[in-house]
Amino acid sequence: MAVAALGTTVALAAPAGFAQAAPTDTEPVAARSAGATQTTTSTKAAAAPAAWAAGTRAYLVITAPGGTSAVSGAVASSGGSAFATYDAIGVIVAHSTSSSFATSMRAVGGVQQVGATRTSDVPADAYNPALPANPAQSTTTLTESNRWDMTQIKAEQAWAVTTGSATVKVGVLDTGVDDQHQDIAPNFNAADSASCAYGKVDTRAGAWRDVGTHGTHVAGTIAAAKNGKGVIGVAPGVKISSVRIAEPTSSLFFAENTICGFMWAGDHGFKVTNNSYYTDPWQFNCPDNVDQAAIIEGVRRAQVYAEGKGSLQVAAAGNSNYDLANKTTDSESPNDSTPVTRTITNACIDIPTELPGVVTVAAQGNGGAKASYSNFGNGVVDIAAPGGDGASGVYSTLPGGKYGNMNGTSMASPHVAGVAALIASVNPTFTPAQIRDQLGVQATDRACPSDTRCKGTTTKNGFFGEGAVDALKAVGGSTPPPGAYFENLADVTIADNATVESSITVGGVTGNAPATLKVGVDIKHTYIGDLKVDLVAPDGTVYTVHNRTGSGTDNIVQTFTVNASSEVANGVWKLRVNDNASQDTGKIDAWNLTF
Repeated sequence: MAVAALGTTVALAAPAGFAQAAPTDTEPVAARSAGATQTTTSTKAAAAPAAWAAGTRAYLVITAPGGTSAVSGAVASSGGSAFATYDAIGVIVAHSTSSSFATSMRAVGGVQQVGATRTSDVPADAYNPALPANPAQSTTTLTESNRWDMTQIKAEQAWAVTTGSATVKVGVLDTGVDDQHQDIAPNFNAADSASCAYGKVDTRAGAWRDVGTHGTHVAGTIAAAKNGKGVIGVAPGVKISSVRIAEPTSSLFFAENTICGFMWAGDHGFKVTNNSYYTDPWQFNCPDNVDQAAIIEGVRRAQVYAEGKGSLQVAAAGNSNYDLANKTTDSESPNDSTPVTRTITNACIDIPTELPGVVTVAAQGNGGAKASYSNFGNGVVDIAAPGGDGASGVYSTLPGGKYGNMNGTSMASPHVAGVAALIASVNPTFTPAQIRDQLGVQATDRACPSDTRCKGTTTKNGFFGEGAVDALKAVGGSTPPPGAYFENLADVTIADNATVESSITVGGVTGNAPATLKVGVDIKHTYIGDLKVDLVAPDGTVYTVHNRTGSGTDNIVQTFTVNASSEVANGVWKLRVNDNASQDTGKIDAWNLTF
């Protein structure tokens, strides 16, 4: 992976298992994994302890909830060890070097399913995990500005209703998060952050940090602070917790890691989790395969547990431009060894995005069309959100105080997770099902384009699900009525080397100003190169419309368009004129605002 210099744009190659950054699902596994290692460093060597041996594989042993102790002895007698146990859902993560372990355990009374979670060895690092690096931080000169993705979902307008409650926790289940980043630190919740790499909770300080760049980018889209620096997240007032489920070096997300992450989310009160990945090593898990059937059941139980504790899971649909409602082949699995092409059916599912209760998010480009890479599928995709496409990427945070662009359904999913957090902020008693319903009901319908692959109706189809996510409608806000007009005809004299202001009081307009606020200016003044003209919003934000251009031209009689969508419409607006030279004078003859 290439890491951007401060404020620049990057296109990041995707390690296997991501549903994310620029669509690289068809890139060879070795190339994708190699890209990940370039940004992964550790603070200590990962020495192999006596408990680890070459050939160690991981398995899910599934029994009745509360029944793990009854079969734990059989794990040992079958040549295995219990690496982690989740008794509430009846799942043991077992390790064994025995090739007969799974067969032996399937014959044990009380054991319902057993499945290998990977086709490669468990790394020695699982027994002695190295802490991710804590990158040195760069300060930024970038100031917050309106971005196409936030404008597209009306996030700036939603902030007039809420920027999110600090009581709402959002879990980023990903490669980790740089908690020291200047735009993330104000909202980071270290107390509820951990690593779940290898399927066991690691609560050491910093275990949650990023072993790549992806998780930090996702976190910024959800909740980068509204602090005047860099970028603003969809819900800049909520709290972010990092649960690292990617393993270092490979950046793979195995089933036991996802199970651990969902259980942590449920036990730690996460209102929403974002899941911009698919569970490795199988892009699709098929119930007629004993290993994959156990993966489906184990992750499903963990998701049900988390939802039962009040947590809504939001997940990326994937980047293969694949019809999830008409599955035929999978040529990318297993991605931890040698992929083979296999025939599959719709019974095979992408985990976690196709699990019941999970919100499946497709990606849109700038302008709202389906992103070229985005997976789709009528009855599978629930909602769509900005994910970027080509040069119009999603701009967000990167480790080390940096910023950059990425494209992918991984970028779309955190927009929806952020809106879900806003919904939870204004409706604190909502259940996950109610938040899920609100997302769909308040989405903006988008009809299928002239593309025969898109099936369904305007209100629900395979490209956009129930529509494009709308942050403003989701929190109960509304846009200003079009054409509301206000003016000030009083003359204000502009003297040499002086600053003057003329005010307009706006009332009766609901919500925020539009992204196309019209500012009509009639200034009589010789030599307009002397003048700087600003629109000042009710909260003091300054929008410059003319800055000492035009040289010796006389008079400014012009209508300017200002993106004021982050400003509450009602209040006192001012036209501020600064004369910066001697000899030429004039007046503000009139000015107006059209909403």
